[in-house]
Amino acid sequence: MSGDVSFDAATRALYTMDASNYRQVPAVVVRPDSVDDVVAAVAAAREFDVPVTPRGGGTSLAGNACGGGLVLDLTRLRAMTIDPQTRTAFVEPGVVLDDLRAAAAPHGLTFGPDPSTHSRCTLGGMIGNNSCGAHSVAWGTTLDNVVSLDVLRYDGVRMTVGTELPEELRALVDDNLAVLRTELGRFGRQVSGYPLHQLLPENGRNLAKALVGTEGTCVTVLGATVRLVPLPADRVLLVLGFADDVAAADAVPAILPHHPLTVESMDERIVALRALRHPEPPPALPEGGAWLFVEVDGAAAAHEIASAVGVPHEVLTDPARQRELWRLREEGAGISTRMADGSEAWPGWEDTAVPPERLGAYLRDLRALLDRHGLRGVPYGHFGEGCIHMRIDFDLGSSAGVARFRRFVEEGADLVARHGGTLSGEHGDGQVRAELLPRMYSPAVLELFARFKAFWDPDDRMNPGMVVRPHRVDENLRFVPLTPVRTAFSYPHDGGDFGQAARRCIGVAKCRNHSGSVMCPSFQVTGEEKHSTRGRARLLYEMLAGEVITDGWRSTEVRDALDLCLSCKGCRSDCPVNVDMATYKAEFLHHHYKRRLRPASHYSMGWLPVWLRLASRMPRVANKAMASPRFSRLLKRMGGIAQERALPAVAEETLTRWLRRNPGEGGKPVVLWPDTFTNHFSPSVGIAAVRVLRAAGFDPVLPAKSVCCGLTWVSTGQLSVARKVMRRTARVLGDTPVVGLEPSCLSALREDLPELVGAKVNAFTLAGFLAAYAPQWTPPVVSREAITQVHCHQHATLGFTAETSLLSRAGVRNERLAAGCCGLAGNFGFEREHYEVSQALAERVLLPAVRDASPDTLVIADGFSCRTQVEQGSDRRAVHLAEVLAEGL
Repeated sequence: MSGDVSFDAATRALYTMDASNYRQVPAVVVRPDSVDDVVAAVAAAREFDVPVTPRGGGTSLAGNACGGGLVLDLTRLRAMTIDPQTRTAFVEPGVVLDDLRAAAAPHGLTFGPDPSTHSRCTLGGMIGNNSCGAHSVAWGTTLDNVVSLDVLRYDGVRMTVGTELPEELRALVDDNLAVLRTELGRFGRQVSGYPLHQLLPENGRNLAKALVGTEGTCVTVLGATVRLVPLPADRVLLVLGFADDVAAADAVPAILPHHPLTVESMDERIVALRALRHPEPPPALPEGGAWLFVEVDGAAAAHEIASAVGVPHEVLTDPARQRELWRLREEGAGISTRMADGSEAWPGWEDTAVPPERLGAYLRDLRALLDRHGLRGVPYGHFGEGCIHMRIDFDLGSSAGVARFRRFVEEGADLVARHGGTLSGEHGDGQVRAELLPRMYSPAVLELFARFKAFWDPDDRMNPGMVVRPHRVDENLRFVPLTPVRTAFSYPHDGGDFGQAARRCIGVAKCRNHSGSVMCPSFQVTGEEKHSTRGRARLLYEMLAGEVITDGWRSTEVRDALDLCLSCKGCRSDCPVNVDMATYKAEFLHHHYKRRLRPASHYSMGWLPVWLRLASRMPRVANKAMASPRFSRLLKRMGGIAQERALPAVAEETLTRWLRRNPGEGGKPVVLWPDTFTNHFSPSVGIAAVRVLRAAGFDPVLPAKSVCCGLTWVSTGQLSVARKVMRRTARVLGDTPVVGLEPSCLSALREDLPELVGAKVNAFTLAGFLAAYAPQWTPPVVSREAITQVHCHQHATLGFTAETSLLSRAGVRNERLAAGCCGLAGNFGFEREHYEVSQALAERVLLPAVRDASPDTLVIADGFSCRTQVEQGSDRRAVHLAEVLAEGL
């Protein structure tokens, strides 16, 4: 076989969990490259009597994508064909939903089901769980859009299934017509159990549809023919504001007769949590404490619904505004995982559904149930189909908390049944709900489920413990005891607990995006799970658990996975739960190399501020030496630097020397931060900033003593040195407002320094400072077109709102590139072993955009790394915002 068969600790650790509360350590992980590889893998499992768990993107919330036998990762099987005439597509199980939608769009078609994980979930996983998403009101669940399936049984038999029914299954149906007709298929979101009502004669005896939602417990899906639907001609988003979620739920029955494409809910607490954790402000919404997002085809329908409901509302026709709001809704699962007080909230009751006309009553009773158990949760979800998502602050780390969790879900199951609802409205039963199915279904239905599974998998080797003969709801919980560790960072948002920080990752895998997100750059190039934020967080967690990865901070598995982390901090803002892998990496390197020899780049680039101070004493000599081919090659070899990289020239006069020679003549003093990169490599940027600040009525001055942000020591994990440097900086600066020009250094001052030394620095970007201290200042007019590469650290920790406003006021017609990381990322792109990844990242969006821009278009990049990557990868020079403004003075 051509795929990967992995028994190693690192790979097994990566697959211990999905996005649920559950954890099982696999015996082996297989990542097949072809359907023949899948057949071979299942044959090997059969030979050794090992159970098989098929898996897609691993975003399941029910624990049904982790197992203790052979985990079969099908994400490499991505063949796909579109047939616009029949409005169908054939897909292998690893096809990502967004890729299918992108391929169908030129034909005016799309795949209807669209869960919030659409950028990384696979069709195989959607078929396994009968995924639904926001638009099931109009287009149904995955089951409703499957035509036929190519499947593999555990016994090795391959077949294509559609509407032909084997006699054994025909008898199962015909002997139990009344049970199937009364208990199954009562409403659209009844996903719990097996959809055996699809085998009824009035439903076409559709065997393919009956296998959708069986969660890998019957067969492995090798391929599927699926239905495509026409794209709406004129998507309009109506946002309706209500007092609370119950009021929103009560309004749903009045909306549904207008045939909306979707009716989604959003709670004010999710918006407030998003505002706390993201540098950019959340999108504006109509007045209210809860909202319904109602998508329709055409503005007339939107106004019709708004008139019928009669609440505060907004009709949005701008696609960009619509996307902004949909992103907020899609991140609800992650955002609601942390309460405002920092306490954790977990899945386990995130997926119940009731008939929409019962939703308001169910929500009232659910609130009362939460209150009785002393629990909190934030409801949101697919209100148009009566489906609620809710993360609840269960304590799953103590025996008393687990017991309360069990009592709650048992009582909750009874509550759902009383309202005629279902335990699962789209994510499947898995480990979290299957034990509760007897509270929802009669023994007769449960017996039919068991008989159906036995037809396909008589020995219970396919994903055992799910749906039929299930694990207990409180079995295999992920919250294993973690080794307590002393850390350098304080982790204030995680109670000072590195283990709690590592388990921030809940597995929703937004980091597995290939576009539309800054994180995770290395995954965007390699496509490997271990190079995603989720993969790295998993390995850190397993390192602390000590079961699979047993050598703690000395772990080579964790070190190798973190090696391609660019410390871009993109996950700090893009991850819905704000995993900060750059910090975790620095912490790990600090411990891993304690009293050990470090990589050469840690000494060359980690101590860069010291070497540049020395070089600045004789810049011409230093530059001549670095320009010498022989000396340059030697220097790079000794410093662990890629030979392909040109070494930046040291400025003949630093910014600090220039500013001392050119003092101001009045104005309100403000400290200008002389970061290492601006001071020694780009003093022209600092001089431009001085001109702008003076024009705005300020007198830029240097700090009273020599200072440094400590960034290079942090990024290489030399945290003892970083602390000493930062303590001195904090003493020198005090509470004085500081204007910084290099985003990575500002990020270190604002984020890393407080967590390492417990002090705060009042630091601003140039635009941020002007917005806060000189809001009435009129910038010079610079009538130019521009493209902007926003530095990752600025995106993640500082935001770009002030810069956007300032550029607009200056008359710059700016387009922000959706490039994510430039690929250089400080020392990363200069390191010998990272050069290829660095260049691959630059070539994804940034460098092609720069090359395609007209010569008159400005290329703006505030980060020194970004400007260097542009200069070394094109014939263009990128400029800092300060230089753009200074041009107009």
